[in-house]
Amino acid sequence: MVRPQLTNRQARRIFLDRHGLADVPSGPGKGADLAQVIHRLGFVQVDSVNTVARAHDLILFARRPAYRPAHLTRLIEQDRALFEHWTHDAAVIPADFYPHWHLRFRRDADRLRGRWPKWQGPEFLAELDRVLAHVTTHGEICAADLRDAPAPKSTGWWDWHPTKAALEYLWRSGALAVSRRVGFRKQYDLPGRVLPQSRLRAPSQAETLDWLMGAALDRLGFATSGELAAFWDIATPAEARAWCAAERAAGRLQEVAIETVTGAHRICFARPGLAEVTPPEPPGRLRVLSPFDPALRDRKRAERLFGFHYRIEIFLPEAQRQYGYYVFPLLEGDRLVGRIDMKADRQADVLNVSRLWPERGVSFGRGRTTRLEAELDRIRRLAGVSRVDWAADWRQAPR
Repeated sequence: MVRPQLTNRQARRIFLDRHGLADVPSGPGKGADLAQVIHRLGFVQVDSVNTVARAHDLILFARRPAYRPAHLTRLIEQDRALFEHWTHDAAVIPADFYPHWHLRFRRDADRLRGRWPKWQGPEFLAELDRVLAHVTTHGEICAADLRDAPAPKSTGWWDWHPTKAALEYLWRSGALAVSRRVGFRKQYDLPGRVLPQSRLRAPSQAETLDWLMGAALDRLGFATSGELAAFWDIATPAEARAWCAAERAAGRLQEVAIETVTGAHRICFARPGLAEVTPPEPPGRLRVLSPFDPALRDRKRAERLFGFHYRIEIFLPEAQRQYGYYVFPLLEGDRLVGRIDMKADRQADVLNVSRLWPERGVSFGRGRTTRLEAELDRIRRLAGVSRVDWAADWRQAPR
């Protein structure tokens, strides 16, 4: 049987559509509308870096320019429509998905109990019962509430106190939940006080694995078994391979050939009929993306689909940085057209743009520069500053 093929443009547009980037960016960006955006994405990564806005805020703003951080806070802390836990990193996740995280809780409990004593020191293990009893009796706490405990200080990478490590372990293993954040500091409580009892039921492992794989595929459009396993980072690669084999044998999956920017083809799994789909054409509006945007999370996939080589250089020594500390990708239509280095100086009330590097073959003439200026005017409002300043040499040559 000949595999169906998706052209590179078709694949890019399907992928962007599944990530909410093929729609005109509009809508209230709060309440049920914001919850639907996050449900469609599956999760939104939470990160503390705030050179312009925090990663989760930029991710949501790119899809809903009316969004403001208080709208997400309400969904988490008042409506309890979201919970915070882990995928490949810390993330906010629809509360409807919580039952399937019981598998993650069990696996994290075993994995971290083996690893963390080497990282954090073994002292936190002796704190687990005391910390859990304290939360059960006294309610919501943060790590600082227990810093007067007589336990010795950790010598781990992050220099966590053993009570902080205990709180994080209890959260990661599902015994506690993050109830809210205060100044980005986690507050912990019992799951039953944070989420409705109806969401605390644990499905069978088979139910969870089926949901994890199907929900990942629905949000990616097409993927290898490894990419499906990596999406939530709960199922193992072997479990993902077995699921794909069984679903393909049942006729619920088919192999498709995805054209890359080089003209080569990569074999992926998809729902039957995907190759016949005519995806929507993304709007021509230019948008700033977060470096942690889910559409860019897999850097190798971004290279294959968009020809966009991207690294977050915050993790590199300064001498090895090609672009800068924290540079933002620029999306226009179904293309990634450049990257921009900018930072909000809230004391001076300004968004400083220091550099812009177009991708090869992309020019920033009057029309595209006007669209960029309009987007930065929207971004500076999210950042809470009143003007945009451009460095004299902001326009750079492609690299």
